[in-house]
Amino acid sequence: MAGACAAAIAIPAQAQDNNDNGQTSTTRTAATPSPSSEPPVIIVTAQRRNEALQNVPIAVSAFDAQALEKQQIKTTSDLQLTLPNVTFTKTNFTSASFTIRGIGDLCTGVTCDAATAIAMNDQPLFATRIFESEFYDLAQVQVLRGPQGTLFGRNATSGVVDFITAKPDMTGIHASLEGDYGNYNSKKVKGMINLPITDTLAVRAAGYYLKRDGFTENLYNNTRIDGRDMYGFRGSLRWEPTSTTQIDLMGQFFREKDDRMRIQKQYCQPDPTGVLGCLNGVLTNGVTNSNSTLAGVLTSQQLLALNGVPAPLNSLLALGDLSPSSNAFANALNPADPRKIYTAFTPQYYTRETILQASIKQELGGGLNFKLSGTYQDVAVDSLQDYNNALQNRAVYQPTFNNLAAAAGGQFGPGLAAVITPFYNAFLPQGANGPVCTSLPTIDGTGIFGGHSACSQTPLSFDRSVNTDYSYDVEGILSSDWDGKFNFLLGGIYAHFKNTENSYYVDSFGLDYFSGLIGALNTTAQTGPVYLGPPMYQNHTLDYTLNSYGIFGEAYYQASDKLKLTLGLRFNHDAKDVSARTTVFNFLVPYGLDNAFASPYAAGFDADPATTCSTPGTAVPGAIGSAAGCEAVQSNQVSFSRVTGRAVIDYQITPNNLLYFSYSRGYKSGGINPPLSPVFDVPVSFRPESIDAFELGSKNRFGPLEINATAFYYKYKDLQLSRIVARTSVNDNVNANIYGAELEAVIKPAPAMTVNANFSYLHTAVAGDTYLSNPRDFGGGRADAVIIKDISNGANCAVAPNTAGNAAGANAFVNTINAGIAASTGAQLQGTVPFPANGGIASTGAFSVCSALAQQAAAVGNLFDPAGITVYSSGIPVNIKGNKLPGAPDFKASAGVQYVFGLGSLTLTPRFDAILTSATYGSVFNGIANRIPSYTQFNAQVQLDGPDDRWFIRGYIQNIANSNAITGEYVTDQSSGNYTNIFTLDPRRYGIAAGFKF
Repeated sequence: MAGACAAAIAIPAQAQDNNDNGQTSTTRTAATPSPSSEPPVIIVTAQRRNEALQNVPIAVSAFDAQALEKQQIKTTSDLQLTLPNVTFTKTNFTSASFTIRGIGDLCTGVTCDAATAIAMNDQPLFATRIFESEFYDLAQVQVLRGPQGTLFGRNATSGVVDFITAKPDMTGIHASLEGDYGNYNSKKVKGMINLPITDTLAVRAAGYYLKRDGFTENLYNNTRIDGRDMYGFRGSLRWEPTSTTQIDLMGQFFREKDDRMRIQKQYCQPDPTGVLGCLNGVLTNGVTNSNSTLAGVLTSQQLLALNGVPAPLNSLLALGDLSPSSNAFANALNPADPRKIYTAFTPQYYTRETILQASIKQELGGGLNFKLSGTYQDVAVDSLQDYNNALQNRAVYQPTFNNLAAAAGGQFGPGLAAVITPFYNAFLPQGANGPVCTSLPTIDGTGIFGGHSACSQTPLSFDRSVNTDYSYDVEGILSSDWDGKFNFLLGGIYAHFKNTENSYYVDSFGLDYFSGLIGALNTTAQTGPVYLGPPMYQNHTLDYTLNSYGIFGEAYYQASDKLKLTLGLRFNHDAKDVSARTTVFNFLVPYGLDNAFASPYAAGFDADPATTCSTPGTAVPGAIGSAAGCEAVQSNQVSFSRVTGRAVIDYQITPNNLLYFSYSRGYKSGGINPPLSPVFDVPVSFRPESIDAFELGSKNRFGPLEINATAFYYKYKDLQLSRIVARTSVNDNVNANIYGAELEAVIKPAPAMTVNANFSYLHTAVAGDTYLSNPRDFGGGRADAVIIKDISNGANCAVAPNTAGNAAGANAFVNTINAGIAASTGAQLQGTVPFPANGGIASTGAFSVCSALAQQAAAVGNLFDPAGITVYSSGIPVNIKGNKLPGAPDFKASAGVQYVFGLGSLTLTPRFDAILTSATYGSVFNGIANRIPSYTQFNAQVQLDGPDDRWFIRGYIQNIANSNAITGEYVTDQSSGNYTNIFTLDPRRYGIAAGFKF
């Protein structure tokens, strides 16, 4: 939508002078009825210079500090409530996604660039934690919609969100302080002080502190989790040594340490077969079938038998047998309310961010200006929480615990007792009926075997997301301000980003048990106790470096008093270098000894063949005791160069009516997929995105009415989409077509009254035939296919006849091969079974071994189908042509009204806002299970202001109806059980705030 955000106007917003972005001179205030019935002028820097928003031929919305307060926009997530065609959601791995006009951060991985560029004071931010923080002491927030092909950052395909901090000024001493108390025992204080040191030098300091109880109730122990304990502060300095020189310095720090939930809630339509874990019919408040998980299959009697563990040990020591009675989540409770869960582990969340910025603006004379800016960032985040947000049923495992006690007590012979006892003591230190200990994810990969554990009566599971990085960038811009018809802007930017730690871990009691059991079975008197390590899934980015530069420029030609032409070009270059590894169970490690050795169990049980070594001797970084083993590190480099730009024609019909048409080319660089096992066929890298965007806009003011409209069409090439393969996010490229319209209006029927409204429509569709496998349905909707749960690694594959419709042949093939496996190994594998009728799965399912099926399909497949049998290691692809893009609602609407009542020297301002967002999808595969329902939200507040706005008292309520609106979804890996993580808006919040300023 072209023009000012209705919310920003409706305060009304403060107009800005041309001193610089971030320093405002008030022309009217929210507490005093406007002397005019017209909306105020808003100054923005959407074209890297101070301009009235209504004169800028770009779809841009702007909120000043008063607008943010009046509309209760306290966090980044709140911005979506009033912006047309904008959505925002937290995502699975301590990150977040802005989606603008259907274009969001659908790429997952350390080498992915953001589709929406996040900037502070016009400078790009990398991996910022601004999504966790609360807003404080901001002069303005600008949101530019559409690809910014010339001027901003490292380019952006969807748009830019630019946070402009308040700057020091020399006009006098200013200060403010306010406190806020609300439900959930929320306590927040924030303040600011501005001090002029001399006539040319001033400093400003601001900060806030927030602490509240959790939004989520943990019914397991009647506690609250998902709370906040955070603070931030910012110091700024402005020095104007001459009338033509302006220097700004800024430092900002943010820290949070609390029990924030990165993964708020999981939904699942449970699969009783255990082949998929969760079905594809509808999302319900069930829990996945544990037999479908990596831990479930690896600790099964079938897997132990398959790999040569003899009877009766394979039955006595297994945690289950892949039958319904072995489903440890069969009776797990998962309340429908997203704010209620059962967990035996309290989340741990820590993040910090340091931002340092400097800029110098110099008037060179002759109408030329130069600005040099730089930013340094240092960021870290570490999140640990329950992987399933549900309780495993200990009773399912108790018979095995009793067997372990018996084995340790010598009932099955002294030899077994000798090797089982260390293993038994590690997991059940207080006996078979005592607490169960589970590894905590650690960088050294030792977990419980290195003394890093958590113990509970309930078997536990965890995941951990860790990220540490730093970055810096330098940008220079030379611009003209001539009186003639021609002006220009020329600039260049260099950015360096270094990721020093990006790791994701998954651990559970089942994975620990498997690791320790196989180690016990390989223990000898000479080696002592060993374990199969690491006892957890680890995806490590050991080193990632991005070097990027851009050279850009724009020319502006005022052809007449009414007609203006803008032409811009940018050359972009991005070089990426990454070293990473994905490991789980790939070598045997002694408890504190200095040697490890190859094992038939290690080879048979390896869940990631790419990282297996057949001989010892390679040092494992960080392993206790300098243990030897082997981990394969994959190193890759890619680079991309593209030319982008824009062309704009704008026509000033009258001083209050602007019409413009623009074309812009956007670009987002490609990247490198995380390392995978070679049995999965995915490309090493993914291609850059490019977008051709056409936009027609109109900005209008008719006295008390301001109304702006935009229509746009995007031709999208190589959109980056993420899917899960072998426990790792892999990115594909697809094409898409997008078009839509946006309308915003604000009217002041009286000087004291403001009414605003906006509406947006959006259509998104995958263009052309595009075939990808659906992680929820590896059978691709085919009734003649068999979906396989691979008991050797927890992944899925699919078996299908090459003669369409020959379901009998495919089922007979799987049953015959399973019978052969059972006969040769003793691993009893059930025959193919149908999925429930309401599960959205047309295929049948079975447990088996995908590699064996593939081998036999090549050898004897034509005996079951004349055309042969095919095994699809990554599932049967389906055509997603025409499917909608994730996070792209068809329409959004919002409206707000406020009235300023004069009460002598006081003013009273009530305000009410209503927001409607239509349904969308959490996945490009669409379907009922991926559908995110529409939602409404209502907010209200009333504020009493003292004389000259020196003090205020405010009462507020947000999300009046307490809607649990879902903003995004993430479908997890098949070896985790195919469940869905959801992310929601905050629940109803209300409270009272008071403050003063001078």
